[in-house]
Amino acid sequence: MCGISGVVYSQPKSHSDKQLLKSMSDSLLHRGPDDEGIYEDQLAGLSFRRLSIISLDNGHQPLHNEDETIWAICNGEIYNYRDLKKDLSKRNHKFYSDSDCEVIPHLYEEYGENFVEKLNGMFALAIWDKKAGKLILARDRMGQKPLYYSCFNGKIMFASELKALLRCPEIGKEINFDSLNKYLTFEYIPAPNTIFKQIKKILPAELLIYENGRISLKNYWRINYSSKSKISEQEAIVEVRSKLIEAVSRRLISDAPLGAFLSGGIDSGLIVSLMTQLSNEKVKCFSIGFDERSFNELEYAKILSKKLNVEHLYLNIKAKDMLELIPQITSFLDEPLADASIIPTYLLSKFTRRHVKVALSGDGGDELFAGYPTYNAHKIARYYKLCPKKIRKNVIDRLINKLPVSTSNISLDFKLKKFISVMDYDQYKRHYLWLGSFQPPEKDKLLSDGVKNEINNKNEFEEIDMYLRDFKSPNPLENILYLDSKLYLQDDILTKVDRASMANSLEVRSPFLDHTFVEYVTSLPMSLKLKGYTNKYILKKMAGEYLPKCIINRPKKGFGLPLAMWFKNDLKSFVLDVLRPSKINSQGYFNANYVQELLNQHFSGKKDNRKLIWTLLVFQMWFDKYLN
Repeated sequence: MCGISGVVYSQPKSHSDKQLLKSMSDSLLHRGPDDEGIYEDQLAGLSFRRLSIISLDNGHQPLHNEDETIWAICNGEIYNYRDLKKDLSKRNHKFYSDSDCEVIPHLYEEYGENFVEKLNGMFALAIWDKKAGKLILARDRMGQKPLYYSCFNGKIMFASELKALLRCPEIGKEINFDSLNKYLTFEYIPAPNTIFKQIKKILPAELLIYENGRISLKNYWRINYSSKSKISEQEAIVEVRSKLIEAVSRRLISDAPLGAFLSGGIDSGLIVSLMTQLSNEKVKCFSIGFDERSFNELEYAKILSKKLNVEHLYLNIKAKDMLELIPQITSFLDEPLADASIIPTYLLSKFTRRHVKVALSGDGGDELFAGYPTYNAHKIARYYKLCPKKIRKNVIDRLINKLPVSTSNISLDFKLKKFISVMDYDQYKRHYLWLGSFQPPEKDKLLSDGVKNEINNKNEFEEIDMYLRDFKSPNPLENILYLDSKLYLQDDILTKVDRASMANSLEVRSPFLDHTFVEYVTSLPMSLKLKGYTNKYILKKMAGEYLPKCIINRPKKGFGLPLAMWFKNDLKSFVLDVLRPSKINSQGYFNANYVQELLNQHFSGKKDNRKLIWTLLVFQMWFDKYLN
């Protein structure tokens, strides 16, 4: 796992960019503390930071072909590099290292822009074709590795993280208020936009070609839910098992110490179980626990570790550890992301990195197999909507709103109040309002007149509409699965895991996101994923052979934090300081009186505003670091 950055001009330059390239590379030191490399010619400069995983001694980048006319840098891992290398060697390509990424310049030389279709891995890469004067940027199919870019004044700059681009003084820090509006809704900023107007994200499975001063974008792979395989339940179990074993096996290739995250849930439990069957050594697993019982999963991780006979290393996190980290999160977040689970993910990554350099995780299982409770909630919503509106509003909603406010993890009153609050929206927007933070009427109270004029009633749900134009199934729940893979998974979960792990120089690999596994699972009928109200139906059936029933049948619990309680106690003075009216007013983005109202409601126990307060808190901490 590494950090890449670079600059390419449309016309030859008369100066060296080595100082800028070094500065960009230095900002990515955490992504690659083991080595660095820079290439420069009259049109291009590439810089690289390396975390050594494969070919520890001779995996230096940038990499090149035989005559040094094609140069490449890559952040990630190419799992099928050995097969690719064999094929390329038969075609007379010569290799000078054992690096998995050295196949990239040779693949491009052999197959042109179609080279990326040959890769199985997680990656963000850049290829500089010196002869053609062409730059190619690409991200992996599911978006596990990030890549940002900015095109201006006859040049393009790119980097693994937004903060590296900000090392260039020509790139402005003007806020994209459309992105701010979406952040308040989703808790993250959907690609391709970022918080800054001048910087964009490359989408997953996308190629960017920069040639003669012009950008073109093309998609090289799509998730396809429309192809339904006619298969029995037993056949599906056999195939899911077989393909997941292949995906795990590919991710065990490493010349550095390797282990796994173990949360106590079905996804990580399955990955670890398969690792024990495929590995010749005792598998190392890593977990963290919390003092607050409703947030703690450690007891289940212990049950699993005993059952699977693994070396289980765990750490019990005190509230003090997480509280001290909160003011520091913007050091590894360079744009706002209000998923509070980034804090335990960071602490787990930090603990894991003490022992290994690579960890496998269960990310992607929920989005592929309909694992979230919200998928069930859509079924319940259909019955709720059948009730006459008067009964809903005057009886059901009134009773729910009278439920006492709880500060426990995803409490019943929190779920029910969230459920009824967005029933007037269509099911796709409702889904993201359930998951997200501010609803449109709340944002109308929150945003200043100046910001509202800037966004001019723009559609904060435009990415939902865009993705549904790209793909639409007759089954609404299948559409929601697709949307989650294109929004929540890629722009929240994978961003969170990448930033938290790479801040600790730890590589995280996700077998569920192997594109061949994704292609198979998306071909299965929805009834094998959500059967009745049983989430992950076919995965649970398959897991029966590997995991205890108490793990398979337990309710899903997220990687949460007791924020609602902390805001009233340990974090109260911090929150009041960061969200103080004088600061809000001087900034000019939000209505300070409404922010104060949200705080007063929460402190008094009248409402649980944990998500709203956290979303504002993260933005303000980010603003203080990057714009003050």
